Amino acid sequence: MVDKLILSEDEWRRRLSAEEFAVLRQHGTERAWTGCFVGTKSAGTYVCAGCGHPLFRSGEKFESGTGWPSFTRPITADALSERVDRSYGMVRTEVLCARCDGHLGHVFPDGPAPTGMRFCINSVSMRHVPEGEPISLVTA
Repeated sequence: MVDKLILSEDEWRRRLSAEEFAVLRQHGTERAWTGCFVGTKSAGTYVCAGCGHPLFRSGEKFESGTGWPSFTRPITADALSERVDRSYGMVRTEVLCARCDGHLGHVFPDGPAPTGMRFCINSVSMRHVPEGEPISLVTA
């Protein structure tokens, strides 16, 4: 189980850029092909931009052709939480950071083997920590 980071809306606004706040706290989406991690292949760990919680390993990243970074699985089974998203007249599975409940993107059952899953994630929701560097969690 992951220890939750709970902050007020004002605290999140102070800590995050306007774009990070819109995506992570207001469930927004960056435009396709605009994110800084589309097409990157650097080794390391992708962490939540809101709280530093580890989300994905770079080895699980693949090119899905969707315009957003995509991953086959999270770094651990409890790294993410999911909820039903009925916005925009469709039903999807939203993925959130298990630590701060920040909106990351969505997961779809159309990914490559071995999982068959495609975690389609907003670049602005993440930061990349190069392999060998320490991961720092944000504290209250």
